[in-house]
Amino acid sequence: MDLEEAKEFKERCTQCTAVSWGLTDEGKYFCTSCHNVTERSKEVINTEAIPNSQIKAINRGLKRKKQLEKGWDWYVCEGFQYILYHQAEALKSLGVGPELKNEVLHKFWKRYLQKSKQAYCKNPIYTTGSLLSVKFPNDTSFDMHHDLLKKGILRNDFETLCTKLKSFEEASQEMTSVCSGSIDGVEYSQRKEKGIVKMTVPKTLALCYLSLLWQRETMTLSDLLRFVEEDHIPYINAFQHFPEEMKLYGRDKRIFAVESWPDYEDIHDKTIEIAKFLDLPRFPDITEDCYLHPNILCMKYLMEVNLPADEMHSLACQVVKMTGVGEVDFLTFDPIAKRAKTVKYDLQAVAIIVVVLKLLFLLDDNFEWSLSNLAEKYNKKNKKDKPWFDFRKWYQVMKKTLDEKKYKLEEARAKFMWKSEKPLYYSFIDKPVVYKRREMVVNLQKQFSTLVDLTPTVEKKHPSSFQFNWIEEDNDRTCFHGHSLQVVLKEKGQSLLTKNSSYWLSTQKFCKGNVCYCKHLTTYEESNFSLSYQFILNLFSFLLRIKTSLLHEEVSLIEKKLFERKYRRTKKKSGRSRKSR
Repeated sequence: MDLEEAKEFKERCTQCTAVSWGLTDEGKYFCTSCHNVTERSKEVINTEAIPNSQIKAINRGLKRKKQLEKGWDWYVCEGFQYILYHQAEALKSLGVGPELKNEVLHKFWKRYLQKSKQAYCKNPIYTTGSLLSVKFPNDTSFDMHHDLLKKGILRNDFETLCTKLKSFEEASQEMTSVCSGSIDGVEYSQRKEKGIVKMTVPKTLALCYLSLLWQRETMTLSDLLRFVEEDHIPYINAFQHFPEEMKLYGRDKRIFAVESWPDYEDIHDKTIEIAKFLDLPRFPDITEDCYLHPNILCMKYLMEVNLPADEMHSLACQVVKMTGVGEVDFLTFDPIAKRAKTVKYDLQAVAIIVVVLKLLFLLDDNFEWSLSNLAEKYNKKNKKDKPWFDFRKWYQVMKKTLDEKKYKLEEARAKFMWKSEKPLYYSFIDKPVVYKRREMVVNLQKQFSTLVDLTPTVEKKHPSSFQFNWIEEDNDRTCFHGHSLQVVLKEKGQSLLTKNSSYWLSTQKFCKGNVCYCKHLTTYEESNFSLSYQFILNLFSFLLRIKTSLLHEEVSLIEKKLFERKYRRTKKKSGRSRKSR
C-alpha cells in the first residue's frame, strides 16, 4: 500500500464520503477509512511501485471507460445491434420461433455489417477515416453468398455477436467525439456514400420483417407495427435498452431518437431497399398452407370483422383463383428479380374481401339496404331457422364497436409518454440541466395525477392477433359468423347466383404500363364514393393501421385483375373517341 501515490485521487468515497485513499497490490484505490475498494485503478508507469504483481497488457477495447466517467467508447452500429437484439427477444416472447433470432436475423445483420464494410471483411472502414483490422474467431476468410442461410456457415448466436464488435486490439481516446456519445456519431449522421444503405431505427423493423417473411411466421407487417405501437416491441425510445456505460448524447439523439409511429408504406419500402442491398436470394415459397396466403388471411379477417366467414370465404377463394394473386411466384418475394417487390399480404387479403362485398351487396347506398329489409322480414318470421345476414344490423354493430376502438386508441396515443426515462442531451455539459428539468417534469406529473386521482401510466394490452373478438353467446353484440347469405343468392337450376348483377369499378382507368399507375385516377376522395364503401374502407384501414387511400388503390388493382376484359373495353372506347376527335 502506498498512501503518497494515492494522494492525487481526490474523489469522495461513495460509502463514507471521506477523501483518504490508498493503493492495493493490484493498483486499485481503496478508502483508508471504511476500506471500500473502487474499480478505479492507477496507471502504472514504473512497475517497481507495485511489487509482487503480474503486469499484463491493457487491452480493454471498446469497454475501456472514458475520462470523466463518460462511459465506453462505442460505435453507432453497436447501438443498432442492441436494438435488434431486444426486438428479436420481444418477437420471441410474442410467440415467434426462437430460430428467427440466431438463424435468420443474426445472419441478416452480419450480412449488413459486411456489405456496409463495418465488420466481417478484411479492412472494415469506419467513419473516422481509419482502417481497423478486425479478426473474429471462426470467421476467417468469411464470404457470405446467396446460400448463406442454407449452409449454416455462421454458428455464433446473437448474444455473442453483441460482444464481438468490442474486440478491437486498440481504440484511441482521441477517436471519441465531443459532439456525441458514440465515436462516429457526427460523421455517421453526415455520411452520404453512394450505394450504402445507412441503418436507422425504422430500418431495424424492416430487418425484423424480412426475418419474419423468411421464416413465414404468422405475423404480417400490420401486426408487427401494431405490436410496436402497443409497446410490445422496442421502437420509441429503444435506446433505453443500451447498457449504462453506453452514453448517448449530441448527434446520437438524431440517430436513435424516434418521434413518430412507424408508417406501413415506409417500412414496406425500406424492406425492399434492405433486401436489395443485402443481395438476398429468393425467399421460401408462399404456398396455400402458409399463413400469408390470401386464402388463410381472408378467413382471418372475415372472422375479425364479424362477417359470415364460411360462405364468404368460398367466394374470396374464387376471386383469388380468378385474379391469380394466390400463385406461388406472385406471392414469393425475390429481391434479385428485375422488378423486386414484396406483396402486401394483409392489405391484399382485405382488398379481396372488399371486392367480395361489392360483388354481393354492390355498396351503392341503395341495393344493400333493400337486401337488409328482406333479411329483417325473414328473420322476424323464421326465428328458429338459420338467420339471414342483415347488412344494416351488421353496420350498426360494427360502427359502434369501431367508434369505441378508435376512442381508446386516441386516448392511448394522447397518454403515451414520448419522453424517455433516460433523458437525452446535445452536449455532456448540458447533462445536469436536462436531468434537473426531467426531475421537475416527473414531480409535476405526480402532483397532477394525485389531484385528479389518475395513474400517469397506461396499462399494457395483452398481445393478440385479433383486435375484435366475437362470441356467439354475447347478448350485447350480435355475432354474424353463422348467418346465411341466402338473402343475396338466387337459385337458377341447380346452381346459386348472386341477385346483384351489377358492379362499379373503384378506378375506371389506369395509365400505361404494368408498374406505374396513374395516381390522379386512383386517388381516393370520399365525396366520390358511397357511404357504405367509405365505412368498409375505414373499418379495414383501422384494422391494419393504414391510410384509406392505400386500401382503395389495392382494391383497384384486384378489380383490374378480376375485370381485365372490362378495362380493355374502356381502353378501346377511349381510343376510338380520341380518333373521332
